Amino acid sequence: MAETRRLTVRHVTTYSYDVPVHYALQQLRLTPKDGKGQTVLEWTTSVTGGARQVEFDDQFQNRTQLVKVDNAATSVEILNEGVVEVDDLAGVTGPHRGYAPLWLFQQPTEQTKPGATIRPLVSEMQKLRKDMDDVALMHAVSSEVSKAVAYQIGVTDSTTSAEQSMASGQGVCQDHAHIMIAVARALGFPARYVSGYLLMDDRVDQDATHAWCEVHVSGLGWVGFDVSNGISPDSRYITLATGRDYRDAAPILGIRQGAGQEALEVALQVQQ
Repeated sequence: MAETRRLTVRHVTTYSYDVPVHYALQQLRLTPKDGKGQTVLEWTTSVTGGARQVEFDDQFQNRTQLVKVDNAATSVEILNEGVVEVDDLAGVTGPHRGYAPLWLFQQPTEQTKPGATIRPLVSEMQKLRKDMDDVALMHAVSSEVSKAVAYQIGVTDSTTSAEQSMASGQGVCQDHAHIMIAVARALGFPARYVSGYLLMDDRVDQDATHAWCEVHVSGLGWVGFDVSNGISPDSRYITLATGRDYRDAAPILGIRQGAGQEALEVALQVQQ
């Protein structure tokens, strides 16, 4: 019987501005998905220093909220908290659903386009293909990406492409996911980016949200691979959003008009 965990999340995101804001809009994808292996028991989002304008499901079935920051505000705080029940399904989340067709996840994006440093890995994986099934092949891809790109905070940012992080040999979970997506797509598999939360075994306080990828495998559907931790997601993982790359699934994206600097502070707790 698969292990089930009930996870509690408290996630506070605070943007501070050294000059009062003329206009700012935040796009939130911070509501966990209800689906196979994941049930949202309770969840709330509250905003201080801004107001929600609209809420909808996007083309990838991500619950999306648009928040307008109050005029002349010097800070905005977004609080997400709730309880999610998660089953350990060895990363298998099942058949494709949603408005976006499966073939869309085979198309490269700017952040997942393979170049001169990724193509040799694609060729290497292509040679292994005849000797292993699709899931084993994807685990091999995950392992090779992990070896090629050391986990290092502060080297890359949200705009870094798979090719750039592969060339530098350093990156974080976002970069690992983008590279594996690039390789999987080049091998002919639909692949997508996943943003979410991860319960760490050794602590309650987390540094940030997590990211991994899912590859669509014939006969199984979507199967998750967390390159950074070398496993398929289990009952410690909560899915927030999915998409072709980071921009489609980013927990928060914003635009701002006006001068001055912006500071971001995140306080995240995930516990059982």
